[in-house]
Amino acid sequence: QVQLVESGGGSVQAGGSLRLSCVASGYSYSNVCVGWFRQAPGKEREGVAAISPGGRFKWYTDSVKGRFTISQDSAKNTLYLDMNILKPEDTAMYYCAAAEPPCTIVGRGDGYKYWGQGTQVTVSS
Repeated sequence: QVQLVESGGGSVQAGGSLRLSCVASGYSYSNVCVGWFRQAPGKEREGVAAISPGGRFKWYTDSVKGRFTISQDSAKNTLYLDMNILKPEDTAMYYCAAAEPPCTIVGRGDGYKYWGQGTQVTVSS
């Protein structure tokens, strides 16, 4: 049974940092698209950052470029999202997800097969 479990969310003040983690069980992040997505109340889900199969390419949505970093540890089967200089507009539920090729790392995650349960990030001004 495939499970993706996120952790690391919380409440921080603007300018602060958080590190999200997503551990996969029953599944390997090798050779798949993996990414972080978020959804704020009343808004559509959006892609935040993603990695292509094999880790060759990384994509970030414009609003997080220079502040967020996506990475993965294959040995630990864990996906990370380091979030710095957090802003109130980053407040959302954050989800990790994975998709098998052919897959895209750009966009809101349509077609991604496996999803975590989400972890809440709240940034206060």
